[in-house]
Amino acid sequence: MRRRSTRATVIGVISDTHGLLRPEALAALAGVDRIVHAGDIGSAAVLDALRAIAPVIAVRGNNDRGAWAASIPETVTTDVGAVRLHVVHDVNTLRGDPAERGIDVVIAGHSHRPRVERRGRWLLVNPGSAGPRRFSLPIAVARLHVGPGGARARVIPLLEDGAPRRAPQASRARRAP
Repeated sequence: MRRRSTRATVIGVISDTHGLLRPEALAALAGVDRIVHAGDIGSAAVLDALRAIAPVIAVRGNNDRGAWAASIPETVTTDVGAVRLHVVHDVNTLRGDPAERGIDVVIAGHSHRPRVERRGRWLLVNPGSAGPRRFSLPIAVARLHVGPGGARARVIPLLEDGAPRRAPQASRARRAP
């Protein structure tokens, strides 16, 4: 049975680090309650650094090989409050309708293309790649908010035109002339 919670849980979602954990990704994940890594991790050191921020759920991607990755599962299904999450590296490996298995949110990586998309009764969250740039695709992570009203997510771009994203400037009130 799934628990109901009155407080939102914030889950940092990251994927396709390929051994590169950018300081911008660590900053974007700071303060989350949990972290999900959707595969192509690249090394155990990436998971260790993420665990310093919050508990980590991780799946193995198609490039995660070697002894360090042997114990990482290919999929994980878990409940966060009243929301059931299914984590897989490549969304194209899903069989059937996840909602028929009680899944509310599918978290996947692999494509390096960030997106949050409602697919019928379930939400797809792909944070994109937080690792080495691939073609002209953005570098990003995501935040998933799970609360009494369900789940909502947003992509957080980490770089703008290859440079670290600047924090928004506070607007200042101007004096009337």
